[in-house]
Amino acid sequence: MPTRLFRNLPNLLTSLRLALVPFIVQSLWIASYRRSLLLLWLAGITDALDGYLARQFDWTSRIGAYLDPVGDKLLLVAVYLVLGLRGAVPLWLMWVVLGRDALILSMVATALLVTKVRAFPPSIWGKVSTVVQVVAALVIIAGHAYFPNQLRLCEEIAIPATAVATIGSGLHYLWMAQRRLRLVGEASDSVSS
Repeated sequence: MPTRLFRNLPNLLTSLRLALVPFIVQSLWIASYRRSLLLLWLAGITDALDGYLARQFDWTSRIGAYLDPVGDKLLLVAVYLVLGLRGAVPLWLMWVVLGRDALILSMVATALLVTKVRAFPPSIWGKVSTVVQVVAALVIIAGHAYFPNQLRLCEEIAIPATAVATIGSGLHYLWMAQRRLRLVGEASDSVSS
C-alpha cells in the first residue's frame, strides 16, 4: 500500500497545483500580489517536485503525462488572463499568450481528427516561451508586490520578451505542424502506390 501511495505522489502534487489555480486567480483579481507570489511559489514547488519524483523513481503514469502539462498550461493561461483583465499586462499581450495556446490546441485537435499522428512533443522554442512567460509573470507580480518604483523597468523588459518568445514559438509550432503533415502525406502516398 505505501508503495502505491508513493507512486501516485507526483499525480497528487499535480492535483494540488490544479487546486491552487482558483486561489491564485482570486489573489490576482483582488491585486493581492504578495499572496499571489506565495501561492505561485507553492505551485512551482509542486511542479518541480512532481517532475523530480516521476523521473527519479520512475513514478510515472499515463494520467500524469497528460495532467502535468494541463496543470502547467491552465495555471499560466489563468495568470495571464487575470493580469490582462486587471491591466497588470497589456491586453494585447494577454491575447498573444492565449492565442498561441489556442492555435496549438486547434492544431493538435485537427491532427487527432484527420491524421494518425498521436505524438505532439514540445519543441525547444515552446519550452523557452513557457520559461519566458513564467519569469515575466513573476517579475511583473513581484514588481507590483515589492518594487512599485521599478515596475516600469520590469514591464519594459518582461513584456517585449514575452511577446517575442510567444510569437516565435507559435510560428515554430506552425512550421513543425506543416512539416509533420507533409511527412504524413508523403508516407501515405508511398503506402498507396
